[in-house]
Amino acid sequence: MKWVFTFLKPLRSRIALGVGVKIIGTVAELIIPFLLSYILENVIKTNQIKSIILYGVAMTVCAVVACLGNIIANRMAAKTTMRFSTQMRKELFSRTLYLTARSTDRFTIPSLESRITSDTYNVQNFIGMMQRMGIRAPILLLGGSVITLIMDKKLALVMIATLPIIFFVIYSISRMGVPLYTTVQQSVDGMVRVVREDAQGIRVIKALSKVDYENARYDKANMKLRKNETKAGTIMGIVNPVMTLLMNMGIVAVVAFSAYFVSKGTSSATTVIAFMQYFTLISMAMMSLSRMFVMYTKCAASAKRISQVLEQASELEVIEDDGKGDASVHVSFENVTFSYLGKENNLKNLSFSLKKGEALGIIGATGSGKSTILRLLMRFYDADSGVIRINGRDVRSYTKDELTSMFGVVFQNDFLYADTIEENIRFGRDISKEDIISATKTAQAYDFINSFSEGYSHNVTTGGTNLSGGQRQRLLISRAIAGRPEILVLDDSSSALDYKTDASLRQALSRDIPDSTVITVAQRVSSVKNCDLILVIEDGNLIGCGKHDELMQTCAEYKEISDSQMGGAFLD
Repeated sequence: MKWVFTFLKPLRSRIALGVGVKIIGTVAELIIPFLLSYILENVIKTNQIKSIILYGVAMTVCAVVACLGNIIANRMAAKTTMRFSTQMRKELFSRTLYLTARSTDRFTIPSLESRITSDTYNVQNFIGMMQRMGIRAPILLLGGSVITLIMDKKLALVMIATLPIIFFVIYSISRMGVPLYTTVQQSVDGMVRVVREDAQGIRVIKALSKVDYENARYDKANMKLRKNETKAGTIMGIVNPVMTLLMNMGIVAVVAFSAYFVSKGTSSATTVIAFMQYFTLISMAMMSLSRMFVMYTKCAASAKRISQVLEQASELEVIEDDGKGDASVHVSFENVTFSYLGKENNLKNLSFSLKKGEALGIIGATGSGKSTILRLLMRFYDADSGVIRINGRDVRSYTKDELTSMFGVVFQNDFLYADTIEENIRFGRDISKEDIISATKTAQAYDFINSFSEGYSHNVTTGGTNLSGGQRQRLLISRAIAGRPEILVLDDSSSALDYKTDASLRQALSRDIPDSTVITVAQRVSSVKNCDLILVIEDGNLIGCGKHDELMQTCAEYKEISDSQMGGAFLD
């Protein structure tokens, strides 16, 4: 949990002030029973009303200071905790966005979501509780013990004798809490995964009448979470009852011994009254400490999961270029081999090269490795062997900002967020309205955008559910080309377009961004037919390479795909 102090350090002055106020309030609270005992034993028998009133006022002042001190300190703790948790979530979210694709695969998206939400909430609760109770409880415990020792050592030792037993019980049970709550959080990951999948596929679920099936799948994940939470709650729930039992036994022992000492004249009734008040304060402190121990187990489990993300080292280090590339070649793959899991190669000895402004088409069956080529080019992953170059430089020699600034990208499962069409295309970049309009014309989106009464101010729902599939794809293509990228990547981005619109799009790309190298992954031969170079991929292997006419003669698989789709006829 060392990383927690990194976020607390900027708040140390506010925390110190809050701790100071909390100490003042708690000390004032400790003084009250002592004043009461002193009044009963020494002041009342003097029959001096002024002295009684004076000490009464002193008790009242202590009570007010204790109340105000705790209220002010708790409010300061709440504000400090909110600032801490805001910065913690911000940093965790930022680190999540900067994780490499391989790290994201390893953590999984549902797990990352639960770490940002429920795990940060557990840490936040513990930090807030530490500021509210972590100062007050030890002061009440230690201060009460010291004062009772001063008042009557014999009774104090009877009371203090129960404390080591209580600490041992709390510590023994709390040690089991971290692995238990780690399992609980893993179950939360599983439940979040089901919710996430169902939220994304709700239309398919309804269309196929699989609501009951998905309910059963969620119930299974929910029951697993309940089982783990029940187990953790049952074991950790032992702390409070056992502690209460031990504290009550301590009270009984104090009462029994105090009665004996009073009867022998070695103690007084007023001392016993003060003792019972201090014992109550100490009992409350112990209850608070037990709650903190339970909360700590949750916090420790969650903090460990958060630290795994925060401390994840970058797997994509920038290296020095070897200087062996040809600067006249824009994009090249040199004997590139790659495997996602390190077992079976998903791409094998791939080599090709493109000059600036040329168009590359990649075609092949689902799962053949087409999208893998794009992920390696944009350095989402590093190749296991071989070299990928852009402008003659190894992609590993570019910084992240240098590399990503070259690309305009449309992925298969890209996203639109809830905002206007204009902002979805601009995507937070410094792009003028004129460039946005120009991009939509190239992407064949201009006409349908202007068919809306609000035009470019038309609001898009999350995921673009109020648009058709073809409209969504054209907006995404508009976004990709609005920044005038050096390399335009289209990953099956025209699958929802009709043949005429697809052909118009390809012609517009050639006309409007002639200096951009365009890489198109497609299922349709018509989408890649006019490319300068076409790669035919099968099971990670390059089985065909060339222009359309060449492949129709030399690659049987390509000819089969072409004939099955269009019977050899194409719409230009």
